[in-house]
Amino acid sequence: MVSNATLCKLGCDHKLTGFIRNELFDPKLWAIPNDHSTSHEFGEELLSDTRKIYFRGKRRMKNKVVADAVEALIGAYLETGGEVAALIFMDWLGIEVTFVHIPHEKPFLGDPKMHINIRHIESLLKYSFRDPSLLVEALTHGSYMIPEIPRCYQRLEFLGDSVLDYLITTYLYNKYPGASPGLLTDLRSASVNNDSYANAALKAGLHKHILHASPKLHQQISSILNYHEQINLGPTIGWDSEMTFPKVLGDVIESLAGAILVDSEYNKDVVWKSMQPLLEPIVTPDTVKLHPVRELHELCQRHSYVMKPYSVSYKEGLASITIEVEAYGITYSHTCTGENKKTAKRLACKAVLGSLKARMPKI
Repeated sequence: MVSNATLCKLGCDHKLTGFIRNELFDPKLWAIPNDHSTSHEFGEELLSDTRKIYFRGKRRMKNKVVADAVEALIGAYLETGGEVAALIFMDWLGIEVTFVHIPHEKPFLGDPKMHINIRHIESLLKYSFRDPSLLVEALTHGSYMIPEIPRCYQRLEFLGDSVLDYLITTYLYNKYPGASPGLLTDLRSASVNNDSYANAALKAGLHKHILHASPKLHQQISSILNYHEQINLGPTIGWDSEMTFPKVLGDVIESLAGAILVDSEYNKDVVWKSMQPLLEPIVTPDTVKLHPVRELHELCQRHSYVMKPYSVSYKEGLASITIEVEAYGITYSHTCTGENKKTAKRLACKAVLGSLKARMPKI
C-alpha cells in the first residue's frame, strides 16, 4: 500500500509529475508567455477536464522521485492541516483509510492482578488502564501459553511499533526545525531500534514483569543484565552496544505503547506522554552517532579504501560475518557473531572501524 511503486503510480495517475521540479531552470528552454516572435513546439498534457499544461521537450525522473514527492505532499498536509487534512489528501490519491470503531474485546476474563503487578507497572508508565487485561497481554511472551491468557503481545507490538515510529519522528521533526533530512534520518535511526527500546526496558525494570516460559530467554536476559550494569548508560546506547539485546525487551516497549493506544481509544498524545519518560534521554544532534555499517561505507568512499565482499555463515542459530577493509596496503578483518545477520554485520563493522581509527586516529 505504501511502497515506492504504489506511491509512484498514484502520483502519475493524478498527474503530479508535471509539477515536480527535478531539473534546474534553464532560460534556453523557457518560452515567454504570449511571445509569438519565435516558434516553439509544445506538448500538451491534460490535467483535468478544464485544465491543461504545455511543455517543451520531455523530462525523465525515477520512480523514487515521484514517490518521494507524494510522501512530501502528505507531510505538507500533515504539518499545515493536521492528520485530518493529510488523510483527506491520501483519500484523494487513492489510499483509502477508513476508520470504523470496533469495540475492544478483553483478551481474557480472569483477574489480571493474578498474573502481574498492575499497580507497579501503571506507576512506571504513569498511566492507569481501564482494561488491565491489555497490560497482561502486552507483557506475555509467546512461550507462556496457559488457558487463562490466550494471546501473547505480538498484535499489540505490531501496533506499538508503528505508533512509536510516528511519534518519535514527529517529535524530532518539531524539536529540530532546522535539521537536514539526513540528520533527521540519523536521529530517528538511532532512536527507533530494538537496542534503544531494550535499553529503556532494562532501565525501567520491565524485564522482571515479562511472562514467559523460555529457559533460553531467561539466560539471555541474565547475560545482558550483567553487561548492562557495567556500562555507562548514555542516550540510546544502541549503536555502541557490544552485546545483542534480546528482541523481547524491545518488543515489550512496543507492545506497551500499543496497549496504551488501544486502552486510551487511540489517543496518541496519551501514548507519548506515557512513553517519552521511558525513552529519555532521547538522542540529540550532539549525541547521535552514525550506524557502524553506514559509517564504515562512508569512510571507505571518502578515503578510497577497498571494502571486500563479506561472507556469512550460520551455526547453531547464530550468524557470523567477516568484514574486510584494505587501507594503504593493510587489510583490517574482523569476524563477529550475532543472533541474526544484521546484528553480526553491525558488530563486525564496528570492530573494523575501531581498528582503522586506532591505526589512523585522524580519520
